[in-house]
Amino acid sequence: MTLLAAKPNTVDGWLAYIEALHPKSIAMGLERVSVVADRLALFKHTRPPVIITVAGTNGKGSSCAMLESIYTHAGYQVGCYTSPHLLRYHERVRVGCKEISDHALCEAFDAVETARETIELTYFEMGTLAALWHFSRLSLDVLVLEVGLGGRLDAVNILDADCAIVTNVDLDHMEYLGDTREKIGFEKAGVYRANQIAICGDRSPPQSLINFAGTVGAHLSCIQQAFDVDSRQGRWRYQDAEGYLDVPQLLLKGVFQKDNAASVIFAVRALKSVLPVADALIVDTLPQVQLSGRFQYLHHSPDIVVDVAHNPHAAHSLSENLAEIQKKMPSAGKLIAVFAMLADKD
Repeated sequence: MTLLAAKPNTVDGWLAYIEALHPKSIAMGLERVSVVADRLALFKHTRPPVIITVAGTNGKGSSCAMLESIYTHAGYQVGCYTSPHLLRYHERVRVGCKEISDHALCEAFDAVETARETIELTYFEMGTLAALWHFSRLSLDVLVLEVGLGGRLDAVNILDADCAIVTNVDLDHMEYLGDTREKIGFEKAGVYRANQIAICGDRSPPQSLINFAGTVGAHLSCIQQAFDVDSRQGRWRYQDAEGYLDVPQLLLKGVFQKDNAASVIFAVRALKSVLPVADALIVDTLPQVQLSGRFQYLHHSPDIVVDVAHNPHAAHSLSENLAEIQKKMPSAGKLIAVFAMLADKD
């Protein structure tokens, strides 16, 4: 139900409003979202873009940033939807690597509010539909979508992906996705589609993910089988059936970022029949990609690093990164860790 007599006219006003729309912050399921999406006629009046959906426990944001940067540098019109934001909501909705304006965001929220009528939507569902409505009014070549939670029942999954990536599978949000990697893998594999490109960057993929891909008829390619990556003398080498690429070190720090990049390269190469991109452009672009909050240095002397690690898998990777720094700089001194978490973490 609409809670206000008059609609908000500022972004802050809209965000405060949609936070109060649904009694739960998370409500799994696509039925309500699909009804509103149909009313919005998403991508019904414009040429639909190539859709790349990215799911996974960690590395989704980094992978989306890599895809967004590669295709933008290749000259394509690229829309990108990610969550959550770090500093301000506008970070979630970008076109050509530029954030959505206040006016366009308010216009999008207004369109969804009108279309939903009495249907209750969560904060994430409202934001996702607003982003998709905004994108559907543009002539995009590529749309990169980051899954918010899981995959199978996530709001972004109302759109069928031409290429879907699951970066990795580990324990997180277990009250919604299940308490084992097999259960979580099944949920994340829900972004795969029949006869479409399906990629998994997990080096020990759950059997449930493999089975789901087989059941729906997706063309699954996994790291260590269809493609892989290894480090060598200050660079790293990507390899698949098409051949190898030698790539300089990434600005994105983290032991798993090379695996994320490998999945991205495989996706870009797999889509080259509809979105041609030169290998040289991939090699030139990946080392330039940056993303706030991913082992980011805020200060030097003393070194202050921030990282958004928020689950066991990410925390383990963070500890490996810190250990690597201490190994290179044994005289760096004492390491002080400050950790903040929400109440849903155990």
